[in-house]
Amino acid sequence: MADYYTPTVIQQTIAEADMTPLERLLLSHIFESERDGESWYFFAESQPADMIIVARAALKAALAASQLDVDNTANSIVTKLLASLKDEDQDGHLDLDLSETSWEFIAQDIVRRSSTLRYVSAVSSFTCSRMRPDGFGGAVVVILGKSTNDLLEEFIEQVAPGSDS
Repeated sequence: MADYYTPTVIQQTIAEADMTPLERLLLSHIFESERDGESWYFFAESQPADMIIVARAALKAALAASQLDVDNTANSIVTKLLASLKDEDQDGHLDLDLSETSWEFIAQDIVRRSSTLRYVSAVSSFTCSRMRPDGFGGAVVVILGKSTNDLLEEFIEQVAPGSDS
């Protein structure tokens, strides 16, 4: 049986001031992380995690410290999870399933609010423990702080300057 891996590196360090405490907590569980001055370097040696285990108390504290005037992905995910818990689930660690969303949405929220980041890029390689034709390759992801409509309007302006349609 072959094992597939997706080592991933976030190219830019992300300033701690650009992240909410909850975003930093989640990203540090999705990725491995290292402090770099006032910023954080995120990477995954095998692959970004889509199922993480977080101490409930830490999650609640980070959520309380991360209440913003605007909705963001991290707050929405954690608020929904905490609301679904039964009283007997109030202590210990929680499994947080991020398969319905992805770290890219958290990064997009960070870029959207940041005064220093215009984008975040991630480079991933696809590797395999056996020499299989489908086990090798790579990908690059560029995350902008723009909506689909913002991008569509920019693309239309590039191909048809001055057009309103």
